[in-house]
Amino acid sequence: MKFKLIFCFLFLLLNCEDKQSKKKNTPETKAETSNETPVEETEKQTTSTNEITREFPKLTDDNAMDFFLEYNKHHKENKVRITTDFGDIDILLYDETRFHRSNFIWLTKQRYFNGTQFYRVIDNFMIQGGNSDDKETARKRNYIGKYLLPPDTKRGFKHDRGVISMPSSDIDNPHKLASPYEFFIVQQEGGSHFLDGDYTIFGHVIKGMDVVDKIAAVETDEADWPNQNIYIKAVKIID
Repeated sequence: MKFKLIFCFLFLLLNCEDKQSKKKNTPETKAETSNETPVEETEKQTTSTNEITREFPKLTDDNAMDFFLEYNKHHKENKVRITTDFGDIDILLYDETRFHRSNFIWLTKQRYFNGTQFYRVIDNFMIQGGNSDDKETARKRNYIGKYLLPPDTKRGFKHDRGVISMPSSDIDNPHKLASPYEFFIVQQEGGSHFLDGDYTIFGHVIKGMDVVDKIAAVETDEADWPNQNIYIKAVKIID
């Protein structure tokens, strides 16, 4: 009888440990399927107080200009590669438009663009990217901050074919302040010079205009959204 009681106790104990072990090692779907480093990993956790300390401020209209002015002093990278489902697009960013260049480099280092889309495509005009209809993009924006950049349109640049420019916010924005999270690439033969003076040009394509043409040629709905999502897999600094 004593042996049976010991046996039953050991059986229950092992069975309980087995269930706990299986539950602990069950991976979360998001962690298992995502190859991206979450934006929250740019924060450091203070072990003594268990509080979160940001490595950068949440950007607003009040602090964004000062932030990028200082950022520009220490981050001089000016070449990026946009990897898409159709291939790579290499872009040279202009030093003359320092706030817009710094903003794009900053967002690239924060991996903001990864997983966004070319969501507005008009053949023989332009392709526009940097947005998405998923919650992850909204979460990234909320974490980084809500801000606009002033236009910088008097540098002599024209909306020639292949330039990258920054659209303005369409919400209560008479001064055409730039929406920092989005960009468009002019695809039109001969350029789209009617845009000159209204939108800030901050770079141009140095390799991959054939990819831009392929994206521009896809079928879209009435709102110019591609019928099949065109994802920006990654944006990386190459120089």
